[in-house]
Amino acid sequence: MGNKEIVVSGIRPTGNLHLGNYFGAIKNFVKMQETSQCYFFIADYHSLTTHPTPGDLQKNVKQVLIEYLAAGLDPEKATLYLQSDLPETAELYLFLNMNAYLGELERVTTFKEKARKQPNNVNAGLLTYPTLMAADIIIHKAAKVPVGKDQEQNLEMTRTYARRFNNMYSKDYFPIPNAYNFGEQLVKIPGLDGSGKMGKSEGEGNAIFLNDDPKTLRKKVMRAVTDSGPTENNQKKPEAIQNLFTLMKVVSKQDIISQFDDMYNDCTIRYGDLKKQLAEDMVIFTEPFREKISELSANEDYIKKVMNQGAEKARESAQKTINEVREIIGFRKYH
Repeated sequence: MGNKEIVVSGIRPTGNLHLGNYFGAIKNFVKMQETSQCYFFIADYHSLTTHPTPGDLQKNVKQVLIEYLAAGLDPEKATLYLQSDLPETAELYLFLNMNAYLGELERVTTFKEKARKQPNNVNAGLLTYPTLMAADIIIHKAAKVPVGKDQEQNLEMTRTYARRFNNMYSKDYFPIPNAYNFGEQLVKIPGLDGSGKMGKSEGEGNAIFLNDDPKTLRKKVMRAVTDSGPTENNQKKPEAIQNLFTLMKVVSKQDIISQFDDMYNDCTIRYGDLKKQLAEDMVIFTEPFREKISELSANEDYIKKVMNQGAEKARESAQKTINEVREIIGFRKYH
């Protein structure tokens, strides 16, 4: 295990996983756990910036873990844990905050956006999000971090804080992590509202969740935005229609996609038929996830076991780091 590349990634426990999460991240995590030493954590510390109730927090954390497992993450191959089970992360966060500066934190794009969206809740946790993210990553001395476009600047900050620590204490202690680039394999899943990407914040009808029941799923797909249809042969598909074909590409058979493509190109397509087909293919595609989710939801003991085992494996790595960091800074080591 020692010579495998260390990869770290986290997910916020907000709501259910959708097809965008699955194709954008989790499907690749499942591949990664075979070749790398992976730490995947549920970012429940991070979620406190939006002040969830204790009941919601517990429920969401459990749901995300269940859905991660249902999507193929294996606690025997990767370390799956809750961020809050690692007090070492909070300690490293404190150390990094001592060398993080107000000016640079205020310039972070995600901070500026969040502050604009929630002007009455611009808390210190929002401001120091990049230092907590850095602590999450470097506590395991990660070499690679799979990040989306919106997190690239935060990863750059992680690299800054790792370097700053190394420079201050004249040690090459922390490796400087790089973005994990999936290259061509990264599939961007559009939403059903005719624009942009699938997401939780875009509203209920925009995303297809892994645990949507067939009835809900069909209803969402049938409501997807379309136009009045092509008026000339082989014309370019507008975004809303291209989105439906993109979704088909991940759940339908190639000959079905070609068939609808041909009908679009010779102006005989009926969007109702296209949506019906897409909905049925999605129901079939998501069925194994639904089954696994309901099976895992009923198995409380197994979920507890996964959480405990993950906490133990993650703490082994984190305690080693925090002891060395305390010593480097000049504190006593833990015993």
